Amino acid sequence: MDESTPTRPVTSREVEDFERDGVVVLRGILATSWLDRLGPSVASAFDGDATADLSALTGVEADEAPRFRAGIDHWLDDPVMRSFDCDSPLPAIAATLLRSERIWLYEDSVLVKPPGTAAETRFHADLPYFHVEGERLATFWCPLDRVTADTGSLRFVRGSHRWGRTFRPNLFVIDDPIPGTEGEQVPVIDPDDPAVLCVDLEPGDVTVHHAGTLHGSGPNNSRDTWRRAVSVRYCGDDTVVHHRVGMPLPTHQQGLVEGDPLVDGPATPLVWPRR
Repeated sequence: MDESTPTRPVTSREVEDFERDGVVVLRGILATSWLDRLGPSVASAFDGDATADLSALTGVEADEAPRFRAGIDHWLDDPVMRSFDCDSPLPAIAATLLRSERIWLYEDSVLVKPPGTAAETRFHADLPYFHVEGERLATFWCPLDRVTADTGSLRFVRGSHRWGRTFRPNLFVIDDPIPGTEGEQVPVIDPDDPAVLCVDLEPGDVTVHHAGTLHGSGPNNSRDTWRRAVSVRYCGDDTVVHHRVGMPLPTHQQGLVEGDPLVDGPATPLVWPRR
């Protein structure tokens, strides 16, 4: 099997679900050989300086509990991560779901909750963290481990990408907004609300959500199961640069000019169509 193509096609129903709900679960669409290759990169990021200790924001002392660690932009320095972001089936899937002729890579993340991690991922939307604007923006969440409610399943507020509201970015594990940012406070979301989709996942499954969709996840209450994931953010044809007040601008994005469409370059590589 060609590892650059999905294990199966994206269906028209899945495209419709993504457009309506702002999220879709793509079962068994990614060859797990990609995840096997990512394992050492994720472990290195978790153990080193490429991730930050988000649990510290909750006030839990470092020696009291396992730590939720996360990092961004690993593709800049890790060739395995860059290959996954650029050469895996994800760009082709993004082009289908976003109905976009071109796809640019914006960012990737490593997200690791070891067994016993108490920190939740608070509800938030991705777009307020990004220095871009548009409708064709999506995040792919790719688990390396089986994910259940016990280990921290993802939760999505279906349809929230169409609310027409701009939310302030929060500090991810607490509801406090990032100082100096603009927008509304993220509302209190009842995880038992029927509008909230909570999904269990297996390696090879991928969730894709619109950058405006509110989402979060629970703690990892398990005793022996890690919750490792890589998320990748892609931009489509209508995306333009939009600098967010109060959000730091990454060094590699310093040359992006407000209002400009994305181009193939060191800040936003063009990953579809393949070259």
